[in-house]
Parts: sequence; C-alpha cells; structure tokens
Amino acid sequence: MSALPAAPHAVAEQTGNDSQIQAELAKSLSSSKFNDVHGSVQNGIVSLSGTVKVYNDKAAADKKAHHLKNVAAVQNEIQVGSKEVSDHDLQQKLAKAITYDRIGYGTTTFNAISVNVQNGVVILGGHAYGPMDKQTAVIETGSTPGVKDVIDNIEVDPLSRMDDRVRVATAHAVYGFPSLNKYAMDPAKPIRISVQNGNVTLFGVVDSEADKDVAGLRANSVPGVFKVTNDLQVASQQSVRN
Repeated sequence: MSALPAAPHAVAEQTGNDSQIQAELAKSLSSSKFNDVHGSVQNGIVSLSGTVKVYNDKAAADKKAHHLKNVAAVQNEIQVGSKEVSDHDLQQKLAKAITYDRIGYGTTTFNAISVNVQNGVVILGGHAYGPMDKQTAVIETGSTPGVKDVIDNIEVDPLSRMDDRVRVATAHAVYGFPSLNKYAMDPAKPIRISVQNGNVTLFGVVDSEADKDVAGLRANSVPGVFKVTNDLQVASQQSVRN
C-alpha cells in the first residue's frame, strides 16, 4: 500500500519553515570566515558545503546550524581548505602548543594529553587536570592550519580535595628529589602526574631507568596514594622503539 501524499497545508508549512531556516542560516553565517560556506535547506535538513580555513570554523558553522529553530538535522560536508601539512609536522607542532598552552596556570604538571595525527585527523587522548585544560587543548588543535578533523578522547581527572592534595604532595615528592629536580625546569619535559581517586599515574620521558625508578618510589611514598602506575618512558629506549 503506497503512502498517502502529504496534506497541502503540511507541505506549505514545511516550505515556510525551510524558507525561514534558510534566511536565519544566511544571517548566522554572515561572518567573513564563512564566505565560502554554502547552505541549503530541505524538509528541515540543513546541508552545509564549501570550504573554511581551519577546523574550528567548520565546527562553528555546524553549531550555528543546529541552533536554528525547526532544524531537524544538519549534514556538514564543509571541507577544511587549509594548506597541507605532514602528519609528523602537525603532531610535533600540536604537541608543543598544547604543552605550553597552560603555562602560568599551575596545571602543566598535571596534564598528560596525547596527540595522534592520521591523514590530518587529530586524535586527542590522555588526561587533563580540569575541563578548562581539556577545552583549551581542543580549541588550540582546531585552530591550527592543516587539521582536518578533531576527535576528542581526553579524560578529565576527577576534581576533589583529596586528589588535589595527592597531586601537590606527589609533585613535591618527585620534583623535590635532587636527581629529579631537573624535570621541573622545562615545561616541555616534566614528569606528568595524573590522579584519579587516589590512583597516581606517571607520564612523560626521563633520561634514565634510574630516574624512572626513583620517580615511582617517590610517588609511592606519598600518604594517601592507593596505587602508582609508572608509565614513564626512558629517552634512549623510546628512540629505539621509534
């Protein structure tokens, strides 16, 4: 049995909605960064196409379209038309930018955010001290030329007084030890300390196996620590693996 045709008044109402959405869409995408973005509407479904310079502009256009009244769905086919950058160069650039992004806020030591790039698609993972640290990493990534898409898998560590106390105490125990104090000098080479409900994980790259072992022992000595997972990598061994 064939479906009944839509009532004339229903068709007219949807056509009116589409026209209204189209007008509002054009208004919301009037910024110069959307000059090369095109939008069409059919049956409440917005289709976006064209190009933008960076991924954040693509995400912004998508968000604007979703927020329009009576929009049923958004198909985002916008291409990021930025210059081509090799995955290796992009990974190195983003890793450095994210490392230095939160300098001055006192959370660098407690962020262990990883960056992986595949064909211009950036996968962010690891742990962030708080929502703002995660957000700034995602924004920094999406505003970088060459990034085609961003997959955010960053976990935000639980915020609690106990965990905050453990974080600070572990940092003092590790960085306060004479042979490990050097890792506190350069923000790009700290021992990263991630804490989840009293469980401590150490990330980063150290110069020797002895430094790795000492860092683990120092973290284990902190009162209130339930468990220490030592994921520190030794620089010489990392070079062999790579």
